[in-house]
Amino acid sequence: MTTDQISQFEKKVIIRSIVRTDFDKIIELQNICFPNMQPWNIKQLESHLRLFPEGQICVELDGDIIGSCSSLIVNFDDYLEQHTYQEITDKGYIRNHNPRGENLYGMEVMVHPSFRRMKIGRRLYEARKRLAETLNLKSIIVGGRIPGYHNFSDKMAPREYAEEVLQQNIYDPVLTFQMMNGFTLKRIITNYLSDDEDSMNYAALLEWNNIEYKPNINKTHYKMSFPVRFCVIQYMMKKIDSFEEFATQCEHYVDVASDYKSDFAVFPENFTMQLLSFLEERSPSLAIRKLSTFTENYVALFSELAVNYNVNIVGGSHFVEQNNRIYNVAHLFRRDGTIEQQYKLHISPNERKWWGINGGSKLEVFDTDCGKISIQLSSDIEYPEISRIVAEEGAQIIFVPFCAEDRQTFLRVKYCAQARAVENQVVVVTAGTVGNLTHVDNVDIQYAQSGVYTPADFSFPRDGIAGECSENTEAVIMAEVDMENLQRYRKSKDVLTFRDRRTDIYSLQIRS
Repeated sequence: MTTDQISQFEKKVIIRSIVRTDFDKIIELQNICFPNMQPWNIKQLESHLRLFPEGQICVELDGDIIGSCSSLIVNFDDYLEQHTYQEITDKGYIRNHNPRGENLYGMEVMVHPSFRRMKIGRRLYEARKRLAETLNLKSIIVGGRIPGYHNFSDKMAPREYAEEVLQQNIYDPVLTFQMMNGFTLKRIITNYLSDDEDSMNYAALLEWNNIEYKPNINKTHYKMSFPVRFCVIQYMMKKIDSFEEFATQCEHYVDVASDYKSDFAVFPENFTMQLLSFLEERSPSLAIRKLSTFTENYVALFSELAVNYNVNIVGGSHFVEQNNRIYNVAHLFRRDGTIEQQYKLHISPNERKWWGINGGSKLEVFDTDCGKISIQLSSDIEYPEISRIVAEEGAQIIFVPFCAEDRQTFLRVKYCAQARAVENQVVVVTAGTVGNLTHVDNVDIQYAQSGVYTPADFSFPRDGIAGECSENTEAVIMAEVDMENLQRYRKSKDVLTFRDRRTDIYSLQIRS
């Protein structure tokens, strides 16, 4: 046969990650596979891709999606073994995805009925196993449906039914398949999935163990605590004579942070305006443009400090010129040498009037070796929608470099920072400037009391303050927060302001 003749018999099966253009096909496939159950919605699918794209896999045949599976990573020890599907998947949004977790949790596997003899399900399970091995995860856990049980519910208990399936005396389309793929039965879960009538709301808790698992290799092994230490720098604004003098001051603070084995050193907003004290430009708008010429020096300095001292640095903010416009930009200098930027979104009247600052248009969440973080410059923390969105995208730490000229301005930042910590059950770290720059217009006085704020509950400091500087004086504080404790608190404590939001009657959406 010729190549053209052969090609008419070829089928192209591709196993790949799900992308956004697949969403409509995924929802259509769910409606076909599970006609009596609520399918994913677009926001849930978008959340899956934001938080754990590697765990969302599909099978494509000649351009059509004929199967898919969805997963997240958890520390299963954080959950009760009698958990519900809604709890373990965060109502389908997987905002509880924990990159430091030990277990891959399988949310769903589905195969189009017309293609169920092509081993599509097996291919998806093999892809999951490869993912668990690649990420060095301890096991895969699933809450498996037992859809055949309704035919036997009047004759035997769910556990008896599962045992009969395991002995191959009864065929169950899901449990039999999982057993053949190396999963072992741990126990029966009650009230797992409320709309699974065929399973009578029961499920089989099943586990596949990764025999290649190596503790402490390329990931953080599960432990009872995951402390993150912050060095907050309440920076003194005073006259200097050169960039080298500025660099010496900054290196001193980073050195201190490193000596105390801090994970983050946090500088305030606008602290590079100290450079204006020797630039001799009285016009505020022209001074800012002169300041922006130091951008390369600033980035080179802090990138080198982060690597040399092995500290992630939230480098306050610096004014950057792009396309003849000035922006107030926060920088994250990771200790591995990589750099990120967050543009200030909400520009104050003073910034607009004196310096002609423009607002950014993109809200970022950054990965670090201590988890996902967000940076919100000063007044950005006063808009609760911003913190809620980044928390939904997995941020557990929000850094707030700020610059306030008087006490009431400072208190707006502090009170809003504490509110965001309570509302979203996150850690909020603020760092402000103090002192005076008598030679610089509109930066002449400063007021701050920097701090590290937590949710207010039994698991944390009584007043929700992990550490706080003395008011309005040059200072450095160290504070440590247990992020594993924060994870557990988000799931199991009495007040669950983040998990128990009424997303059935309200929601937030960011315009990209």
